[in-house]
Amino acid sequence: MEHKLERFITAQKGVFQTALSEVQNGRKQSHWMWYIFPQIKGLGFTETSKLYALESLQEAEEFLNHRVLGPRLILISSALMELDTDDAYQIFGSPDDLKLHSSMTLFSEVPNADPIFSQVLGKFYGSRKDNKTLKILALLR
Repeated sequence: MEHKLERFITAQKGVFQTALSEVQNGRKQSHWMWYIFPQIKGLGFTETSKLYALESLQEAEEFLNHRVLGPRLILISSALMELDTDDAYQIFGSPDDLKLHSSMTLFSEVPNADPIFSQVLGKFYGSRKDNKTLKILALLR
């Protein structure tokens, strides 16, 4: 299954440091949301969002367990916790603030996931999970 995740490695090459810097500076300025904070399949309708959508909770778990992708997601999610603001819209704008919500919901649902995803949900979304993501996951179970 790791070969399916290579699309993320390829997309993040040369971009992850930019994304991390933008988050650390509190303002997303370039286009990388789909492959840095992936969502469950069924939320996005553009070709790019479909390409980088994760098929299942199992694929999300494989993403987290990947030697490169998992640590990167935890690192950039942790950078969000260091910011003074708790306003995802201020950092990401729309609709990327919604994409963050769905991504954090997805990864918080992975069994034994790092607590950072629930912490981001707590800080930016009042601990509320994204209902659309939860509905899709329920249908996949």
